[in-house]
Amino acid sequence: MDFSWPPAIRGNTPEPRPGDLRAGDSDRERVAAVLNDALADGRLTHDEHEERLEQLYRARTLGELTVLTADLLPPEAQPLQTDVRPVAAFFGSDERSGRWVVPTRFTATAVCANVTLDLREALLQSSHVTLQVTVMAGTLTLIVPEGVRIEMPASAVLGGKKNLVPPSPDGPVIEITGLVSLGSIVAKSPKRPRRSWFRR
Repeated sequence: MDFSWPPAIRGNTPEPRPGDLRAGDSDRERVAAVLNDALADGRLTHDEHEERLEQLYRARTLGELTVLTADLLPPEAQPLQTDVRPVAAFFGSDERSGRWVVPTRFTATAVCANVTLDLREALLQSSHVTLQVTVMAGTLTLIVPEGVRIEMPASAVLGGKKNLVPPSPDGPVIEITGLVSLGSIVAKSPKRPRRSWFRR
């Protein structure tokens, strides 16, 4: 797979904040769909819809796009996710999916719970992501497109680690650290990934 790294993370240049990452056409299309739905059901007037569309096509960053739908949908339903708060589930389940920014260092916790991190449409903040996990009597499932490299130096105490992602020497790296006890971590790739990691 041919990856095109964002210029902002090359060399020693400081990595951008999630909201400062450049937006692509697919990101604008996601936001436009929400605006069109809001017009159709009366949440936006025609003037408001036209004004936001003008802002949408002038927007250059993800942060400029997220403000256009902030008052239209709850946080978990937003078309773009720039919130980099950790994922944690206790005696339940949690999932992070869709178009979301994965920070360079990210934390996930599953205690007697199931956590799914779907990165097929995600945008990496850097080419080497460290995922710090705490899995106790639970399961953490990581879904990534083909072309990435998964490393699992996490410690396992009466727990399991399964990497089903085909090795890739040239793609981005997801390094999974932390502790797995009486639980499991599974990293896998779907047969047909929906999109590549980075825009071309």
